[in-house]
Amino acid sequence: MATAEKPVLARYRDRMDKAVAALKEEFGSLRTGRASASLLDQVHVEAYGANTPLNQVAAISVPEPRSISVNVWDRGLVVSVEKAIRNAGLGLNPVVEGQMLRIPIPPLTEDRRKDLAKVAGKYAEQQRIAVRNVRRDANDDLKKAEKDHVISQDEQKKMESEVQKMTDEAIKRVDEALKAKEQEIMQV
Repeated sequence: MATAEKPVLARYRDRMDKAVAALKEEFGSLRTGRASASLLDQVHVEAYGANTPLNQVAAISVPEPRSISVNVWDRGLVVSVEKAIRNAGLGLNPVVEGQMLRIPIPPLTEDRRKDLAKVAGKYAEQQRIAVRNVRRDANDDLKKAEKDHVISQDEQKKMESEVQKMTDEAIKRVDEALKAKEQEIMQV
């Protein structure tokens, strides 16, 4: 029988920090001013029977400040790549030229800025959920440790309140990052 061990709160804090870092990485794909290859980082293509990141089936480059080029390596995937980019919710309409897709980056209208702010909000909500899932895992582990008599009930309550403080702090950082990104998007 495996002996239960005392839960380490630093492990949960690390997972929450990773959720916040992932949000900032996702925000990097919401460039506002000029074209960026990272704009397509979140795009996944149905290729070879799997959901594959775009950068694994094509070369992405930025030849001009207002356009992105995607050079698809397999001619059979051009239609899938075009469809994936159109359906990514980025408001981009690729132009197919053989195995190359040219993606003009339209100037941001007020409506487009609002749409991008909604996408940013969606990313932030996904990471809030991830942080809450870490909190749930931590609380489950604490209850199990208390049940297995590894920690006392008082310790469990104290650690649960620590986990809640970490959760509140992580969600506050997510909200701050979202607010900053929304301001960047809405800035003309």
